[in-house]
Amino acid sequence: MMPKVRTRIAPSPTGDPHIGTFYNALFNFAFAKKNKGSFIVRIEDTDRTRFVEGSEEKLYQAFEWLGIKPDEGPIYGGNFGPYRQSERLGLYKKYALELIEKGVALTNNVSASSALAEGASYAYYCFCSAERLDEMRKEQQTKGIIPPKYDRTCLKLSASEVEAKLKANEPFVIRLKVPDQGVTSFIDLIRGQISFENKLIDDQVLLKSDGFPTYHLAVVVDDHLMEISHVIRGEEWISSTPKQILLYQALGWEIPQFAHTSLLRNPDHSKMSKRKNPTSVFWYKEQGILPEVLINFLALMGWSHPEGKEIFYLEELIEKFDLSRIGTVGPVFDYNKLKWLNGEYFRETQNSPSTSSGYRAKSREKLKSQICDFYKEKYPQDFIEKTIPLVQERMMLLSEYQNLVDFIFEEKLTILPTQVKELLAKYQNWPAILQSFLTSLTPLAANQWNTENLHKLLDSQLDKLQTTPKQAYMILRIALSGSSVGPPLFESMEIMDKEKTIKRLKDALT
Repeated sequence: MMPKVRTRIAPSPTGDPHIGTFYNALFNFAFAKKNKGSFIVRIEDTDRTRFVEGSEEKLYQAFEWLGIKPDEGPIYGGNFGPYRQSERLGLYKKYALELIEKGVALTNNVSASSALAEGASYAYYCFCSAERLDEMRKEQQTKGIIPPKYDRTCLKLSASEVEAKLKANEPFVIRLKVPDQGVTSFIDLIRGQISFENKLIDDQVLLKSDGFPTYHLAVVVDDHLMEISHVIRGEEWISSTPKQILLYQALGWEIPQFAHTSLLRNPDHSKMSKRKNPTSVFWYKEQGILPEVLINFLALMGWSHPEGKEIFYLEELIEKFDLSRIGTVGPVFDYNKLKWLNGEYFRETQNSPSTSSGYRAKSREKLKSQICDFYKEKYPQDFIEKTIPLVQERMMLLSEYQNLVDFIFEEKLTILPTQVKELLAKYQNWPAILQSFLTSLTPLAANQWNTENLHKLLDSQLDKLQTTPKQAYMILRIALSGSSVGPPLFESMEIMDKEKTIKRLKDALT
């Protein structure tokens, strides 16, 4: 039987919540929930040079917006805290020193075979200065040793020499002694068996001279003490995994199962970065991407639905989730597809046939609520309700609603009358056409100002205008909206009302 499943995401508070963080958070969350387990948030904040005030709070806001609720974390509670690395520094030093003591015991134990000493992992003090290490790397590169490795100068120090340097308060780091021979292998739940020759693995630093842990030590200690059963993370950490496995073995701890997802890619297949693609979760929120759509899209980036579906909600992802369906090829983050998916959610085509009038009403009510939430109090609810049928088939982003309806809502066009006339200038006889429409519309009573009557009345004028219906109505649209594209014309005129429509026509003719 599978042990109690506990997964985690461990972001650093270094800026806005990164889309890649939530890509992996989603898979950790889905796997935990599918297996009746727990999903933990741990904050890796030991790199104070990159710390950005307020980043942690934004992270929790992003989780809340997306509907992913962690079971444990700094603000969620739990029995395995503290959940910030900066509050766990004593633990890292404790286990680094425990490995130092193991190394001393191996060295002093005359009954220990040399093979055991050579093949065991433990830790040792390193007093080398940054200048010496830089010179060492340059020399190794000159000799063609790539990547360069620490030359173990300090591993050769005697116990008395180490003690003297410590008493003299010489700065030091603590390094892991990696076995010289053999292979470190693990089964990746997505990629299969992966192996690394130990001789190619550097004696990594575990504890830095300032007393802060490196990633390798902190992640192993935290994952062990928090009883993490499955480490699901990006493929950039594959090369770190053997180092961490050696640490688990050196400390005598059970090793979790690993699964490495593929990195999100830009359209040019480079690693997704803010230089080529927006990476902040909040940028997508500000554009009007729905949270359930971003969840759906991120799932599709790495995972395939067993029934080939492209549109599904988080609950279905959890129900169907299986790590074996995560691909190993880096997916391209296609913003145009994300927008398309968003539009499909506006129309709710994934759940019910569009021929159902009851379903359409429910779908429109949901979109109305989403628009109200996005624009706060900018538009009255009754106005939004009237415009939903006009925009639902045309919108891909909530942010597009404003451009589609502002000409109906605002008293004045944002575009200048001179600019409107510039757009109309390419059409012959446009003033006569607008004047004909104005003359026919003026007598229409306000209580008769509806789509059906407007359509009939203006259609009746077309024979007199010596132009095509398409061109005549294009001229009318430009005069009323300042644009050649937009929602249905007659429906827009009905919502605009008679007074505003007549005024726009007069402004265009002035």
